[in-house]
Amino acid sequence: MNATIIEAINDALHEEMTTDEKTVVFGQDVAESGGVFRATEGLLEEFGAERVLDTPLSEIAIVGAAVGLATHGYRPIAEIQFSGFLPPAFDQLVTNASRIRWRTRGELTAPMVVRTPYGAGVRALEHHSESLEGAYGHIPGLKLAIPSTPHDAKGMLISAIRDPDPVLFMEPKHVYRSIREDVPEGSYTEPLGEAAVRQKGEDLTVVSWGAMMHNTLEAVDNLEGVDAEVIDLRTISPFDKETVLESVEKTGRCVVVHEAAKTGGFGAEVIATINDEALMYLEAPVNRVTGFDVPVPLLSMEDYYIPHPPKIEAAIEETLEH
Repeated sequence: MNATIIEAINDALHEEMTTDEKTVVFGQDVAESGGVFRATEGLLEEFGAERVLDTPLSEIAIVGAAVGLATHGYRPIAEIQFSGFLPPAFDQLVTNASRIRWRTRGELTAPMVVRTPYGAGVRALEHHSESLEGAYGHIPGLKLAIPSTPHDAKGMLISAIRDPDPVLFMEPKHVYRSIREDVPEGSYTEPLGEAAVRQKGEDLTVVSWGAMMHNTLEAVDNLEGVDAEVIDLRTISPFDKETVLESVEKTGRCVVVHEAAKTGGFGAEVIATINDEALMYLEAPVNRVTGFDVPVPLLSMEDYYIPHPPKIEAAIEETLEH
């Protein structure tokens, strides 16, 4: 089928709820209205109110309920309407979900997914546009997946639902409906913890993920005569450092692109890993193109905040000229 990211996510939910009756979906407005972005549309009608539930507006309760269900034989999929509302549930993710396997020495696990749209670019209000993957990627025991294409959105979500441990599934809402591609019918998986090489090249490596993957590919396409290798991390945790290091060892140059604030962003971890394990291959310092160290601005200022192709192009040219 030819699908958008939001349609691919909806299809993945239908597939897994059909396959396993212990799979349940809940969150604010996910049942009656099908979710704020309609990702859960049609689930209530097909699977009923015992498996698709609207919850009160309490993120800590939503994620806490997922932990409880996951440790008692269910595979809960909790939706947080926007990732900017996830911090109240940070305690449940850190204290319970990510630690339950370790705490019980493997007696219990938490096979649960927390889905949440993230990122800027849709002219949303405060707390609707954050990119805090760096903070959640720092939690041991919690996997963090960020698809950038419809194909990956479906395959990675199915993998996340089937995973024996908790997965935070962050969805780039800026490209929810702006891109389409062929997505296989039926069930298939894309592995968590493996990056994808979107384009092979020899001159330099460009690393990105989520919505910025598309700005990165556009920037690379705009630069004539530049043979860039483009890597889509796809998962922040586990971080597929092997794919990045192999590419950097080949090209000798690297640019990392993300829309999160620069300081403490996951790009810093990518650069630290390159410096630790591939420093002697570098012919130039690794460059970063990121958001600013401020809250995501409102309305038209978003266009200045987000790393758009001209800014990425300039960083690539600077790195090549070094």
